[in-house]
Amino acid sequence: MKSKSMKKTVAAITASTAIFAASQAMAESITVAYFLEWPMPFEYAKQMGTYEKELGVDINWVSFESGVKMSAAMASGDVQLSVSQGVPPFVVATSAGQDLQILDVAVSYADNDNCVVRSELEIDKTNASELAGKKVAVPLGTAAHYGFLKQMEHFGVDVGSMDVVDMDPPDGAAAIAQGAVDMFCGWGGSLRRALEHGNVLLTGDEKTELGILVFDVTSGPADWVAENGDLVAKFLKVTADANAMWADEANRAEMLPLIAKDAGMDEEATMATISTFSFPTIEEQLSEAWLGGNAQDFMKGVADVFVQAGSIDAALDTYENAVNTGPLKAAAGM
Repeated sequence: MKSKSMKKTVAAITASTAIFAASQAMAESITVAYFLEWPMPFEYAKQMGTYEKELGVDINWVSFESGVKMSAAMASGDVQLSVSQGVPPFVVATSAGQDLQILDVAVSYADNDNCVVRSELEIDKTNASELAGKKVAVPLGTAAHYGFLKQMEHFGVDVGSMDVVDMDPPDGAAAIAQGAVDMFCGWGGSLRRALEHGNVLLTGDEKTELGILVFDVTSGPADWVAENGDLVAKFLKVTADANAMWADEANRAEMLPLIAKDAGMDEEATMATISTFSFPTIEEQLSEAWLGGNAQDFMKGVADVFVQAGSIDAALDTYENAVNTGPLKAAAGM
């Protein structure tokens, strides 16, 4: 994610912060944003019509290409809830003044965003100090950049001693394959390609234990959420129930075909992708490890990295007000 393009995004979001004034307290329909090719248990409930049944409203599901576009759609009032919006675009929007709120942790995927060290170096977590002076490809101003910085801090490696090159993940994956860099940091298909030429320093679980989170959220405009708290709580409850259903492997044969259909993927690719995801329970989400405090600190860290990279002009003093656990706590009691 380039600084220039992100600044344009911030300007666009700032320009479109028209307040969604019409009260939706008696809403007959809502529009919910989601991603194709990003399979999650909620899509089973989506296909079964469970959301409409439990909420008592019609739902217009609209697929988006990025979390940045989700922010803009929520700013204009075209979208009321966004499922699985990435934290970085959420942080960009709220840092620019858009009044959005995180409502739940949609999915954690720490193993799908990581740093890979070239195999020939034989460097892992036991001798990570040897990364000093090495060349690393990192997409600056992203969560991958933040994760890289936090991992180097954990291992006591002075980033100033390293040759850090700003590369988008596809370019970084090509660079580590060619031996042009010693370490790659990135996500998705680029990460999988990089892993053909090296190893990670820390697993997703190990990063999570250190507070290095890689997760998406369900988000919505603060004004709309305040006016429709009960509706939001019911939405989050349906999502949590679908997650709990998926957690029982006995249900997966029933759920997988519908999830794959909704995601626009075949079943094999769907299972391969969703197997790398984790879906925290409501209890886990409300704990200190997530929305009880760590997520807010993580967002501040991401924002500060973006400021340092020149991607956004300023970070908020705190992101505590960007998290609203009220509807999730209500969902827990349903």
